[in-house]
This record gives sequence, C-alpha cells and structure tokens, in this order.
Amino acid sequence: MDNALYVGLSRQMTLRRELDIVANNIANANTTGFKVEELMVRTEPAKPARTAGGANPVKFVLDDGVARDFGQGALTQTGGDFDLALEGQGFFKVSTAGGERYTRDGRFTMNPDGKLVTQNGQPVLDDGGGEILLDPLKGPVTIARDGTVSQGAERSGKIAVVRPTDLASFRKDGDNLYRNTTNDTPQAAPDAMIHQGMLEASNVQSITQITKLIEVSRAYESVAKMMDQTSELSRSAVERLGKPQ
Repeated sequence: MDNALYVGLSRQMTLRRELDIVANNIANANTTGFKVEELMVRTEPAKPARTAGGANPVKFVLDDGVARDFGQGALTQTGGDFDLALEGQGFFKVSTAGGERYTRDGRFTMNPDGKLVTQNGQPVLDDGGGEILLDPLKGPVTIARDGTVSQGAERSGKIAVVRPTDLASFRKDGDNLYRNTTNDTPQAAPDAMIHQGMLEASNVQSITQITKLIEVSRAYESVAKMMDQTSELSRSAVERLGKPQ
C-alpha cells in the first residue's frame, strides 16, 4: 500500500473517533452537569511503506486521548428542594457498588428510607463519608451554600463537595459519574458553593459542536477523496508499466 494511503487511513481513524465524540457532545447538550469533550491527536514518525534512497519518515496521525473541559455550566432555576447546582470547581460524592464516585449532576431525591440519593438510587455522601438521612415528618429541607443540610432547627448532615489534585485523574464511569484513577484522595472544596433549587446545565455550546461536526465530516470526505485519487494514480501507473513496449 502506498505511503499516502497509510497516512490517510490513520487520519480517517482519528476523524471517525472525533466524529463520535462531537456527536456525543451534541447528544448531551441538555444533560445536567455534562462536560464537553474533545479528541487529542498526535503525529508519530514511522518508516515509509516503501523505502527509497534518502526518503524521509512519514508521519501517522494517532488518537492521543480525550480532553474534557470542566468549565462552569449555566445555572438554571428549578425550585426543587433536592435539585442542587455546584458553582466552582468541585464534585458531589456518591456511593456505588463499585466504590465512591463523583458527579456534577445534582438531580437528587429522597428515597423511601429517607436517604438523599441520585436519580439511580445511589446514596449521596456527607463530609464524613456517611449517608445523609432525612425525616419527611420534620418539615422542609434546607441546604446551605456550604452543603449543610437542615430540617427546621435540626442539622441532618453536610453534603461533601470535593475535587482532585489533578482533574485529569477523573475518568467517566457511566451514569454521569466519574471515578478517581489515582491513589490520591480528592480533598474538600470549600470555595465551591451549592445552590438549592437549581441545576447546572451542560457546558456544551451546541452551535459550536454542530459546526465542528460539519468540519469533521468534510475533512473525512476530503481524506477519502485524496485516498481514491492516490489509489487511481497507482493503478494507472501499474497499467502503464505493464503494457508491452
């Protein structure tokens, strides 16, 4: 296979991956707390498919991981007692069957046992690592900006808000959750504020992502066209060389 075809194929593979990521961003434009993602690519020199005297190495395009923008999303008013939005860098901490996980999705609720839980029934943890218990008979729930949960004059707990030393250590784990991939324990984020009765919207800019989707699609078509032309040139050259002189 011609060097140009190898390079073109490597670029097509990254463009397909980028297309998936952009499409996922658009699909999650209305997902609470979702953070926009972007593909990172790098080039890697390699020996040409066919050697020639003094030939320079070709450079392939490779997938180098996904970058995530943890920038603040817009806060929207809902009025729900258990709808919580985070302002600033921080994450709610929840308990799952796989261990502690972290989220910006504050669509919480109270389950039949009086526990504060996520939409999937996972307990929201307090600053001591325990579950937060509420009593429906004790009146409305008030949640202060520092996460203190109260019912009337009685304190029920304090919602944990933490952040890692390096945001790159957080990886998606499904259900709008993140897991910590290092041994470093995320620390309290006292400067992050909780807003009761609000939710944080996705930070996806739909117009930007739709524009990028078009750009990626056109780039893929352009590479495909270049590969077709290169293949046609190779075929024509073989035909000419194969003709009797």
